[in-house]
Amino acid sequence: MTPDSWCRVCSRGFFSCHWKRLSNSEAKFSCCWYSVVSVGTLLSLFWMYICLVVYNDQYDFNSEAFIKLHKHFNYFMVLMIISAVFACYCVLLLLFALVQVALGEKLHLHWLHRIFICLGVIFIALGITGIIQCWKDEWLIVPFSLQYTAPFLQFGAVGALTLLSWFVFQAFLKAKEGSKFLIAVVFLVVSAFILLWPLVIHSPCLIDFKDLKAKPDLFGHRGAPMLAPENTLMSFERSATECNVKAFETDVQLSKDRIPFLMHDHKSEFLKRTTNITKNVSCGNQLNFDELKTLNAGEWFVEKDPFHTVHLLTENQKNTAKMQAIPSLRELLELAKQNNTKVIFDLYHPKNCDDINDTVDTVNTILASGIDQKLIYWLPPKNREYVKNASDFIQVYGNESEMFQENGSHLNVKYSQLTMDKIR
Repeated sequence: MTPDSWCRVCSRGFFSCHWKRLSNSEAKFSCCWYSVVSVGTLLSLFWMYICLVVYNDQYDFNSEAFIKLHKHFNYFMVLMIISAVFACYCVLLLLFALVQVALGEKLHLHWLHRIFICLGVIFIALGITGIIQCWKDEWLIVPFSLQYTAPFLQFGAVGALTLLSWFVFQAFLKAKEGSKFLIAVVFLVVSAFILLWPLVIHSPCLIDFKDLKAKPDLFGHRGAPMLAPENTLMSFERSATECNVKAFETDVQLSKDRIPFLMHDHKSEFLKRTTNITKNVSCGNQLNFDELKTLNAGEWFVEKDPFHTVHLLTENQKNTAKMQAIPSLRELLELAKQNNTKVIFDLYHPKNCDDINDTVDTVNTILASGIDQKLIYWLPPKNREYVKNASDFIQVYGNESEMFQENGSHLNVKYSQLTMDKIR
């Protein structure tokens, strides 16, 4: 068998599962099947791009999945693997289709491939719908990321266009008169779009060195949750010593005996993700702080390895992580005083509670700690007037209009809500 014949048989066998040449009646929908494979490939690559863009927030995805499924698992990685397999499958199908076109073979997509492509498209549609409905903030990252990736995507698109032009030319020569016009128009439009794309690219990657601003300060979001269990003293200590953060970011709730403590999760069964509690507790004010202090807040980190970083810890660090407990806000303030580090936090209230008392008790705890009040970045929007009158904390606002109205100078919003010029 000649290499040409071997190539024909292999491409035909993979694409249509026919080893013999197809009759004209069997291959009369060649253009249709090629379009189906092309659309499936583009969708799979687009979805794979979305997965890669939001990869940095996989921990948030897994945390939300735990709340719903009550089991620690790397759900995002499963999603990535399924998406990557489908994308590779579609790309291979498209390559075999192009080989068949180049060899003058008729295309006939096997029914099994049709089913797989349909299932993949449904999977992608459900994924995109899920992001739009349940994870809107992540969807905003996709157009934002194009500011950084567009120059490199354009280089790749030019390369792909160059490689595909030969196949398009072959198809053009063998097509009928009416089809030739359609092929030429589509190819010219796509080529013009790709080649003129740089005219509309405004990427912060393309900047004069003299215009490059200083590197921004790091804030320890729940400490350093990749290096230690989140919202524990070990996490904040490592963020200060190894990451040189300028501020500790955390989440505060109040216990039954009115002691502010650190815990991010605050909905039903909020202690189950990061502690060894066995009973159902819906909010922090159902337990005294002494009861909260008996819970282990570190074993889950070593056992579940949410960031795949446990192997980087020494045995002593692993043992220390396993012994972590839920810290109080006062303990964090003492650590912040030692390191001269700022503190910023969200204040979570149980439903149907008098949140003014939570604010008062939290402010009193901070004032009693003796920390420099200028190290406290007050973020909670409720009862802000009381906080202003009772302290000299730096006020941080959640939107620009409120900040300007209050003559403030500190803003805490998601980066996608600001233009690049404002961020700089």
